[in-house]
Amino acid sequence: MRLLIAIPVHNEQKYVDRVLDKVLVFHHDLLVIDDGSTDRTPQILGKRNDVKVIRHPTNLGYGQSLIDAFQFAQDNAYDWVITMDCDEQHEPERIPEFIAAIESDAWDLISGSRYLAPRGDDDLPPADRRGINATLTATLNELFGLGITDAFCGYKAHRVAAMRQLRLTEPGYAFPMQLWPQVWSAELRLTEIPVRLIYNDPTRHFGGQLDDAGNRLRHYTDVLKAEMRRLSEHPLSGQTPAAKASGCRSHREPLGEPCGCAQ
Repeated sequence: MRLLIAIPVHNEQKYVDRVLDKVLVFHHDLLVIDDGSTDRTPQILGKRNDVKVIRHPTNLGYGQSLIDAFQFAQDNAYDWVITMDCDEQHEPERIPEFIAAIESDAWDLISGSRYLAPRGDDDLPPADRRGINATLTATLNELFGLGITDAFCGYKAHRVAAMRQLRLTEPGYAFPMQLWPQVWSAELRLTEIPVRLIYNDPTRHFGGQLDDAGNRLRHYTDVLKAEMRRLSEHPLSGQTPAAKASGCRSHREPLGEPCGCAQ
C-alpha cells in the first residue's frame, strides 16, 4: 500500500518546518502544495530535500490544492492520500490511527471529526465557525444520510481509486460542499475517526467577503445547491437522486427548496 501525506500551505512560515518535521516522524512520503505563498514559506521549502513540493505561482485556493494533491497521487500510483493542515491544528500523532483504518480495507474515505468524541483538553472554536459547521453538517446529513459529525475537518484519508470517480472542481474553502454530495452520489464507503479540536489562532481569516460569517454561509450553501443540481443531471453512480431516494426526501434541493418532481 503506497501512502502519500499531502499538506496544503499558504503563508505558513511560522509553522511549516515544525509541522513537516513532526509528520516525517510518522511517515516519510510527504507532498506540500504551496498555494502562492508570499511570505518566507517558499524559501523554507526550498531548503528541504525530504519533501515533494508543488508550487502555485498565485493563490488558487484550498480546494485546488487538494485537487492537485489527488492528481499527483493518481499520476504517481499511490493508493491512499492523507490530507492535513499546516497550522498545528492537526496532530501528526493521529497518523497511525488513520493508517490503521486504511489497513482495515473497509473504507474509501476516512474523515477526521473534532466533534465525534471531544476530549477534555480540546479548545473552544470561534462561535461563527462552529455554528456554520453545525448548520451545514446537519443539512448534509438530512439530504444524504451521511451520519457525519464534522463537515469541515480537512484531516482525511482518501482512497485514490475512489477519488478518481469524483469530478472535483471547487477551488476554494467551499470544497467540502462539493465533496460530500459526490461521496454520496458515488456511493463511497465513509467513516469518521476522532481528532482533537485545536485552534492555535482564532484570529486567522478566510480573506475577502468570506471573513463575514453570513457571506461565508451563503457562499457554502450556493456551492451545495449548484452541486446538487449538477448531480441531478449527471449522477456519479448512474442513478438519479430520485431513483436512489425513498420518497422525495433526498431529491429536494438543499435547504428544503421544492424539487418539483411528481413524488
